[in-house]
This record gives sequence, structure tokens and C-alpha cells, in this order.
Amino acid sequence: MKTRIKDLREDNDFTQVQISEFLNISQVAYSYYELGRRNMPLEILCKIADFYHTSVDYLLYRTDHFEPYPKKN
Repeated sequence: MKTRIKDLREDNDFTQVQISEFLNISQVAYSYYELGRRNMPLEILCKIADFYHTSVDYLLYRTDHFEPYPKKN
């Protein structure tokens, strides 16, 4: 997961500061997620998936399909 969130961030030209501000966490906390030094809470994982319009499964390497799942009405 740590590689995938870093790759997504860099591919979209975002800084760690920008992502951490969106998530309402410190840049250091976010960097620990990218480095794999800290486990990411489900709430943060879901917010990142929503931010990049992808699925949690994609972030967790459970699939290579970037497209998100359809949302429930």
C-alpha cells in the first residue's frame, strides 16, 4: 500500500503537505503512512481512495483495476 499511495500522489503532482491537509493530519503522520512506519486507519484509507476516485482494494493491492466500485444509492 505504501508504494501505491506514494505513486498516486506523485503521479498527480501533489505534495505530502497537500494530501495531509486534505486528510486533516500532519505531514509527518502522512509520511509515516507512505513509509510503512505506521498503520493507516480505515477512515484515512477510505478518504484517500475517495480523493483519488479509486477503491480501497486498489490501494491495498487486492486489485490492479483503478476504477472505483459503484456507490450505493
